[in-house]
Amino acid sequence: MYLPKAASLHSLTEPEQTQALDLLFEPSPAIHDTLLPIVRDAEYKSYSELIDACHNRFLSLAATSATSASTTANLTDGSSTQLKSTPKPDPTLLSILGSHPRLGAKKVESVQSAAEQANLQGEGEVLARLNEEYEAKFPGLRYVVFVNGRGRPEIMENMRMRMTRGDYAQEVNAAIEAMCDIAKDRAGKIQGAATRKRTNEARGREGN
Repeated sequence: MYLPKAASLHSLTEPEQTQALDLLFEPSPAIHDTLLPIVRDAEYKSYSELIDACHNRFLSLAATSATSASTTANLTDGSSTQLKSTPKPDPTLLSILGSHPRLGAKKVESVQSAAEQANLQGEGEVLARLNEEYEAKFPGLRYVVFVNGRGRPEIMENMRMRMTRGDYAQEVNAAIEAMCDIAKDRAGKIQGAATRKRTNEARGREGN
């Protein structure tokens, strides 16, 4: 896996920019359509800075989704009250958030996602049931979390807590936050591996 220098990303070809986005996030036409303009329109000093810009773009999609919009209803006594509307997230945002594989899925095509979920192997039936419960609780969403080395018990407890909280808008924001945390972690690991490779190659040349 290879990531070009962040400062050069804006000047690369679209396939090269798309490949970088696929490594940071997941292969997704919705992500490409949403984030390629972010990549092209500015020069970033670091991948952290780029991912922060992507984060802001995702949040802008969430803000226009009216997930916590309310309407005014007139009561029979002449007063009024605020009623929460049914969540209607942007379809593009739902596609973006759904690009991550389900936790504990038997088949995970993304090599990076498979490695990130290595600690979650086993208890597949339990995770599958929790995924179903979560997606029934939050229609259109998929549970996304930055695993960050945590094991099954912690992750399942987090999923149950979020279902108990029952706040759709907070789930959208939590998924966006997790996706960007994962992207930063991936960028750091890929760049760190590249640095170690260059160092080892230099040492090898010095030893010859």
